[in-house]
Amino acid sequence: MATNNVAPIPLDTYNLGFIGAGKMAESIARGVVKSGVLPASRIRTAHHRPQRSSAFESFGVTVFEHNHQVIHDCDVVVLSVKPQIVKDVALELKPLLSEKQLLVSVVAGVKLKDLQEWAGHTRFIRVMPNTPAAIGQAASVISLGATATEEDGELVSRLFGAIGKVWRANEKLFDAITGLSGSGPAYIYLAIEALADGGVAAGLPRELALGLASQTVLGAASMAINGGKHPAQLKDDVASPGGTTIAGIHELEKAGFRGILMNAVVAAAKRGKELSPN
Repeated sequence: MATNNVAPIPLDTYNLGFIGAGKMAESIARGVVKSGVLPASRIRTAHHRPQRSSAFESFGVTVFEHNHQVIHDCDVVVLSVKPQIVKDVALELKPLLSEKQLLVSVVAGVKLKDLQEWAGHTRFIRVMPNTPAAIGQAASVISLGATATEEDGELVSRLFGAIGKVWRANEKLFDAITGLSGSGPAYIYLAIEALADGGVAAGLPRELALGLASQTVLGAASMAINGGKHPAQLKDDVASPGGTTIAGIHELEKAGFRGILMNAVVAAAKRGKELSPN
């Protein structure tokens, strides 16, 4: 864990920078500004394409020409580039970094030990968000690098709390996290599509079926988060004796519904492990 001589990030004045100006960086920046965690005037990125630059400038973020300007001007730097170029980017930034800076990686599948080695920097935090970050409903997990402090962890938790919910976990769990929350939205999109198809098969207009399916999943998830009950109890509350719901559940059980979802998470986690070097 961290040593005591790591200079704290000045919370009232620090600048936040993004290396990589893609959709995830934009989602984080927008969330941070919208929630009041940081004003846009303290956020920086760099990009050459006018379309990406204007997306950030539209809500007040400074867009530089070059990454080195972001590094020079920021205390907290988020790496949000594609996995296949992160090594080159980290090596390029290495001579520019100071130990006073906190680096954060949202790059999928790239381990802290590799990031730390490439950047020559151990004040690093790895974050695994997921795509609902785009609407402020991310599930993000953070893991602290060698010299990142508890205060650094809290700062990053606040930043990512602006785009959803945040958990902290050991990095060795990240492949499993990828299989569940990283890939999981796609499983739920399949479920929503299938529920809507079922509604259409039962006679509903397509638009109504899709709206009902989507809202039903949202409502059920909200109940699971906020209802204070185990999902099994919530299920029991809906399934009255000899009723419609238990008839539907019976069909799901016959098809191995729970086992299929478990297998999906395990398969995605296994694939994540295969794709991660070392």
